[in-house]
Amino acid sequence: MLSEYPLTLPALSLETSTPRGAEVLQKAKAQVGFIPNMYANMVHSPGLLETYLDGYAAFRTESGFTPAEQEVIFLVISRENGCEYCVSAHSFLADMKSGLAADVTNAIRDGNPIADAKLAALAEFTRTLFHTRGLPTKAAVEAFLGAGYSERQILEIVLALAVKTLSNYANHLFHTPLDEMFSGRAWTQK
Repeated sequence: MLSEYPLTLPALSLETSTPRGAEVLQKAKAQVGFIPNMYANMVHSPGLLETYLDGYAAFRTESGFTPAEQEVIFLVISRENGCEYCVSAHSFLADMKSGLAADVTNAIRDGNPIADAKLAALAEFTRTLFHTRGLPTKAAVEAFLGAGYSERQILEIVLALAVKTLSNYANHLFHTPLDEMFSGRAWTQK
């Protein structure tokens, strides 16, 4: 899903960004090893990119979710937001870094049920928080807790929702082209 009006701001680099933007891009490069197209666009607002980077890093290191569970959350949010860039990128990360089984990644991408009961509960609760704007029913929370998760992890999903909203919306507005390294897992909303 892309905005009807694409922002026309050019992608920025360390050399073409403002000094503040270059500082944030350096931080981004240190975190992921390169500057993805998404970051090159988001840095037009250094505060936007820095907020994303800080929230993303905090979620990755402090959420209490395994790397595979983190990808489930990011994939579900990105799919629900219709962000082709982020579904593709997180599919690649799921395959290469997070240890999420390809059948789970593909189920989320295709909108199909997940066979693993705990990951299915995580995906469903993430969808619930997304669609209810943080107003889950008691039964939805109890199902999430019953799957082995904690109340604190509900707040971590809120953090993931905030982080992915920043990136998903920026990608919609910029019509961000997919980085070549993610192209093997390109996803298009149906």
